[in-house]
Amino acid sequence: MAYNYPIEPLDHGAYMEFALSLAKESPPKPTNFRVGAVLVDEGSNRILATGYTLELEGNTHAEQCCFRKFAQAEKVPEEQVGQNLPRNSVLYTTMEPCNERSVGNMPCVDRILQTLKSASGGVKTVYLGVAEPQTFVSKNSGRSKLEAAGVVCIEVPGFEKEILEVATIGHTKAE
Repeated sequence: MAYNYPIEPLDHGAYMEFALSLAKESPPKPTNFRVGAVLVDEGSNRILATGYTLELEGNTHAEQCCFRKFAQAEKVPEEQVGQNLPRNSVLYTTMEPCNERSVGNMPCVDRILQTLKSASGGVKTVYLGVAEPQTFVSKNSGRSKLEAAGVVCIEVPGFEKEILEVATIGHTKAE
């Protein structure tokens, strides 16, 4: 996959801004956060895949769409994404990856951890825009589960207000 989005190497703010632009593509829904994600080979500064909530069929999350699209491009099953990822792959996501999903959907944290089972080491760094609000899950332990498995989680500051505004479009506002 080739993307023509010019971002300087290690410009975490620009990658988060790109992820936020993807989140804006997500259809508003009262039962989902609008999230964007970008899978990057940090070694070559190449965007491997992008995704946003509900981009693909089903109740898909942004990270799930990234991995599914990368798997399709590499012609491998989604479970084997990690085997095809470059050694320095990182994930930018506007919101902390989920640790709970409805029946039939693997949590995004587990998808990330699944990549670690490969020789390349999988996704070892996740750049986050905000923690998941307690709207649907009382306490998302996604970040702590990733960190316990050795995945480095780094918050990219400066986007919190806009990320939350975009994420909650379509939600009923309390009066």
